[in-house]
Amino acid sequence: MTKPSDNPANGPQGAVQAAPQAAVGEPKGVARKGVLSTLRPDSQAGDGRYPVAWLHIRAPHGATRSATSTCLCGWHRSAAGRKRVLALITDHTAHRDNCPLRNPQEGRHAA
Repeated sequence: MTKPSDNPANGPQGAVQAAPQAAVGEPKGVARKGVLSTLRPDSQAGDGRYPVAWLHIRAPHGATRSATSTCLCGWHRSAAGRKRVLALITDHTAHRDNCPLRNPQEGRHAA
């Protein structure tokens, strides 16, 4: 009776080597033809508008509601619970009207 360790197929020399597979794609460092190397501007942002403030509301079923209000001017508020989230929505709307990025103050009330 032979032991498994005596069988040459169980050792590293008995392992069957797989045939080399064909490489897919181009070699590393080779650019594809026709691919632009620079980022193009967003075609939808042609009217000069861009997002300034975000209001993210989370209201999962059976869990506590929460919201976050963020603006590029530095405004950042968050709230948890139904009443506080509703108040944050009101504050976010009011901030939109008073934000220095949306409503530049320079020259408005010049003396």
